[in-house]
Amino acid sequence: MLGKFVLWVSALSFISYGLACLLDPSLPAGYAGLAIENGDGFAEIGAMYGGLQTGFGLLCLLGALRAEAYRPALLMIVVVIGFLAVARLYSALVAAEALGGYTWGAMGYEFATAILAALALRGAAAKPATP
Repeated sequence: MLGKFVLWVSALSFISYGLACLLDPSLPAGYAGLAIENGDGFAEIGAMYGGLQTGFGLLCLLGALRAEAYRPALLMIVVVIGFLAVARLYSALVAAEALGGYTWGAMGYEFATAILAALALRGAAAKPATP
């Protein structure tokens, strides 16, 4: 039950935010305080914030809908989002300037999501897989 919840929330979050960022790369750039100075920057922000997050969300959706993708999708969340959170924390600790609400909010979401996915994965490992 916890795993399905994490997968559904992740799917909805990443797909919706990813599509918004794909359609308007200035959206995440503005939140994160990034400047898009040329076409390469526009394409990079659109790809990383839009394409990557949308694809990640679709894999979460697949895990929520298909039993054979359930555990791999949870593991993906633990590893990818967990390391994203750790990297953000490290970068926050070594940053020379104060951080805004965007960074703290993203970090809180990332740590909470990775921990909940790990707990769900741990619970799923104790049960036999269902077809």
